[in-house]
Amino acid sequence: MTMRWNKGNIGLAMAAVAATAAVAVPSAMAQRDPAYEQARASGEVGEQPDGYLGFVTTPNAQVRALVTDINIKRKAAYTKGAPQGSTVEQFAFATGCNLIAKTRPGEKYKAPDGRWLTRDSAPPVRDTRCP
Repeated sequence: MTMRWNKGNIGLAMAAVAATAAVAVPSAMAQRDPAYEQARASGEVGEQPDGYLGFVTTPNAQVRALVTDINIKRKAAYTKGAPQGSTVEQFAFATGCNLIAKTRPGEKYKAPDGRWLTRDSAPPVRDTRCP
């Protein structure tokens, strides 16, 4: 899916969602069970700019089911939390920016160019549209 952004809507939308996006997914992230922690720690899954978890490696059935469940919960949170005047995709993107910023050293995240990177002590490489 390709999002179309222009200067008129990105500034307004990102300003509207930036404050809200930081709190949109706590309930979806709160279920950091041991299987989820293990999948993140082992580099099997990582945060994506679109606000969803992605597979860094080919997942087993348990990891696939776990990520699918988390992404369904995130979609519901984005749909419920998107401020008036912004789309679910814009809200998910702003949240994705925040989630990537909050990755811990050793965790994977997807860079704007599509490469999976491992977070180190430096700030992560994020999309220039991130708030």
